[in-house]
Amino acid sequence: MKRLTLILSGTAIVLVVFFGGWVLMYPSPDPKNIKYVLWKADLYKLNPDAATGTMVGDRTREKLVIGKTKAQLRDKFGSILSPQDVSPYLRACYQNSSWKDKDVLFLGRSPWMVVFDGDQATNLVLIKGC
Repeated sequence: MKRLTLILSGTAIVLVVFFGGWVLMYPSPDPKNIKYVLWKADLYKLNPDAATGTMVGDRTREKLVIGKTKAQLRDKFGSILSPQDVSPYLRACYQNSSWKDKDVLFLGRSPWMVVFDGDQATNLVLIKGC
C-alpha cells in the first residue's frame, strides 16, 4: 500500500511539473499554449477572440476550418459573420478582392475570412494590408 501511494504521489508531481512547465514555456497567445492546444482538440472552451488571434501563428490553422460546414464553424468559433456584418475595413478588403463573388464568412470579428463551396469551407484567408 505504501508503494502504491508513493507511485501515485510521484506521478502527480511529474504531471504538475510537466503541465506547469508547459504553461510557463508557452504563454498565450502562442499556438503551443496548453489552452489553445486543448481548444483545438475540443477539450477546452477558449474565448473565440483569443483563439482567432492565436491562429495567426498556428502553422496548421487550415485544419481547423477547411472541410468544415458553416454549422461546425459556428460551433467552434462562436459566430460567423457575413461581409455585411464586419467592420468597414474588412468589408472593403473583401469587396476589392478576388473573392468578392464567392460565398464567404468571417470568423467572428476577426480578420479571418472563410471561403465556401456550397456548405463546405475550402479556403482560409487572413485579411490584412489591403
